[in-house]
Amino acid sequence: MNRKLKMGMVGGGRGAFIGAVHRMAANLDGKIELVAGAFSSDPKKSKLSGKDFFLDPSRVYGSYQEMAEKEAALPVGERIDFVSIVVQNHLHYAVAKHFLEAGFNVICDKPLAFDLKEARDLRRIVKKSGKVFALTHNYTGYPMVKEARDFARKGKLGRILKIVTEYPQGYAVGDIENKGGGKIASWRTDPKIAGISNCIGDIGTHADNLGAYITGLEIDEMCAELTAFIPGRKLDDDGNILIRYKGGAKGVLYASQISNGDENNLNIRIYGTKASLEWHQEDPNELIIKYHDKPRQILRRGNGYVCKAAADNSRTPFGHPEAFIEAFANVYMAAAKSIAAEVSGKKLPKDPDFPTVEDGIRGMAFIATAVKSSKSKSKWTKMLK
Repeated sequence: MNRKLKMGMVGGGRGAFIGAVHRMAANLDGKIELVAGAFSSDPKKSKLSGKDFFLDPSRVYGSYQEMAEKEAALPVGERIDFVSIVVQNHLHYAVAKHFLEAGFNVICDKPLAFDLKEARDLRRIVKKSGKVFALTHNYTGYPMVKEARDFARKGKLGRILKIVTEYPQGYAVGDIENKGGGKIASWRTDPKIAGISNCIGDIGTHADNLGAYITGLEIDEMCAELTAFIPGRKLDDDGNILIRYKGGAKGVLYASQISNGDENNLNIRIYGTKASLEWHQEDPNELIIKYHDKPRQILRRGNGYVCKAAADNSRTPFGHPEAFIEAFANVYMAAAKSIAAEVSGKKLPKDPDFPTVEDGIRGMAFIATAVKSSKSKSKWTKMLK
């Protein structure tokens, strides 16, 4: 393709955190341009946001329905090639469905949908549409996560015995709903907007996705305890889960938003019969490899010894740190390759390295199973599909 991909955005206007992250990530490599959007359910706010982004006022819409209709009427090459969806959880399904059925490719923030039923239906719509659908589980975009995946998938860990994943945050330890937590904090604890889970739905799914991406293992059953520690809170702010994987490996997953003093301390440790590995999101440029009979190794991104996927997803030489925005951008760039092929009428790349609707289904099933297990008297609960 001899031009930039044209992106539209739904949500992410003035005051939104994640919308700005998506725009920076999409723009990082200079291959995508934002040309249209419905940035708020308030048409006036949407227009003001479009002005902030220097867009043609005629391409800034008052609703996502208007946007899909008017963009679809434009010629190919002028209309948007894909839409980035960064609205609240309860709207993901409706917006994605509308654009897919209007003939557009989609990149959607996680979770995939409001509940598992919507997620399953969206998978059907994606398959029927033939369009590209990417989900921004952004931690899969880090070069050293890709190095970890390569290490594990090539059998260098041996037989995987145990996966320990932690995602502690501390921002929700107080009364964020009523005392300055901000709009994002308040809607995440509202079951009408966030769904059946807050903590596990928001960050626990990232922890689960990280383990699945690196190892390829599938959960067989889990024993979960979800807690709302703050009085009056309707959804969980902490979760502790024991996991049994198909094939015999065991797992421990801990996600929390009341871990006072922690910021965004996602980390994973995977133990095998030959070696183990360890990665920390707050120190993302290093991958630690550990052995029982020799010194541990610390691998760093940007060096010649990393695998092809890690090298292809590194932008700067060794010693120059890369992090959150770049990882997001790697998901966008991987999806962009497939979108460019789809728009050009070419065959889509095999095994694209970005999260798909299937990853979204897994995430929604993980949330639903954890909530079901936590409420169950028997506790051990088979993973839903």
